[in-house]
Amino acid sequence: MKNLFTEIPGCLEQEQFQDLLKAEHVRIERILSKGQTSPETGWYDQTEDEWVLVLEGSGTISFEDGRSVRLKRGDHLHIPKHQKHRVSWTDPNEVTIWLAVFF
Repeated sequence: MKNLFTEIPGCLEQEQFQDLLKAEHVRIERILSKGQTSPETGWYDQTEDEWVLVLEGSGTISFEDGRSVRLKRGDHLHIPKHQKHRVSWTDPNEVTIWLAVFF
């Protein structure tokens, strides 16, 4: 048994990605951010749908069409495959814990 709220480093210089489950048609990933964003150039253009949930902290996901969505604790969002997006902001003062389900 594991816990989503353990093994969180005190110093988080880079975003941390951890696969929690990988199966034929689903992957569940824990992402830890503290002020990190996606690279300035390029967009995520995934071949899978993604459902993302913020467990702690907050962050903003921006879309190629100009839309931005601020997510805080408990907020979740479905991102259809090939919808270009990026993380444009995460809270620099606390760790944001994301749970991403790719299917």
